[in-house]
Amino acid sequence: MSPDPRASAASGPVRARRSPHVEPAPLPASFCDRPAEIVARELLGALLVSEVGGERCLCEIVETEAYVGPEDDASHAAARFGRTARNDAMFGPAGTAYVYLIYGVHWCLNVVTGVEGFGAAVLLRAARPIEGGEAMRARRPGRPDRDLLRGPGNLARALGVDAALNRHPMNAPPLWIAPGRTVSDTEVAIGPRIGITRAADWPLRFWVAGDPHVSKMR
Repeated sequence: MSPDPRASAASGPVRARRSPHVEPAPLPASFCDRPAEIVARELLGALLVSEVGGERCLCEIVETEAYVGPEDDASHAAARFGRTARNDAMFGPAGTAYVYLIYGVHWCLNVVTGVEGFGAAVLLRAARPIEGGEAMRARRPGRPDRDLLRGPGNLARALGVDAALNRHPMNAPPLWIAPGRTVSDTEVAIGPRIGITRAADWPLRFWVAGDPHVSKMR
């Protein structure tokens, strides 16, 4: 999550029509109605599908970070900030998107977890492209395929995610999460989150060990 907890977040759900034939079928919102650290681990291997702008892109999530609630000083929802207009979407229903801007340049995509009003979410940090490479390359020209979705800002840009998707239910077009492959515990690495100064040693970053699409440590 952004080191600046006051980073801009847009309001208002995206206007999208629910298709009766969503493929692959989305995960139910109840999948996210659990603690952020559990959801973060179990999202590894899940599919993230974007049809933003009419361009279909599909990828496999390979890296996440959990922001676990008001006691987490690295979170936008830390107790010292409380609920504000900027972070309000993070307190929304489980399974909805929390989209915010960092450094005035990069949008970041999170999925809200747990009980509504608690303020927890999972940041989607990196993914492996599967389908829609042409559209992703057009949004991130000059980048090798390995880097198209590597890092949260890059992931959001490649999939066309911006302010319009803040509060969007992540089980409906044009952006949703679907079941993917099962990632065994032996494939999962766990360590500190990236780019934060508070609670920096908490082991709440999860990634597929050895996957070349995972973010570089800084």
